[in-house]
Amino acid sequence: MQITVSQYAHAATEINVVAPLGRIDQASADDFLMALNPMLATLGPDAPPLLLDFSGVDYIASIGLRALMVAARQAKAGGGGIGIAALQPMVREVFSIARFDLVIPCFDSVESAARELSACK
Repeated sequence: MQITVSQYAHAATEINVVAPLGRIDQASADDFLMALNPMLATLGPDAPPLLLDFSGVDYIASIGLRALMVAARQAKAGGGGIGIAALQPMVREVFSIARFDLVIPCFDSVESAARELSACK
């Protein structure tokens, strides 16, 4: 199954929001990471953070977590910020079990994430 990734700027905070739709698994993790790469390359101390809106992601496999780990490392190396919002219950459970919420900040909603990430700038 393919994953679709759309991007937009949050209206109130100008944070870059990436909204994947679908499953992030063996078949789609590389495509997901490739879609993120151009946005990750723009992150830096003076650039707005990147927010991943996971409301449309209903499943994530360990290879998807690996893609997120790569993204988090790239963001950190460039001095930029990254966060994840609106995790579906099943995905939230995977993040909790893997303690992945300690790797990338997780937020209940896009709005709360945008407010908090923009305040950190």
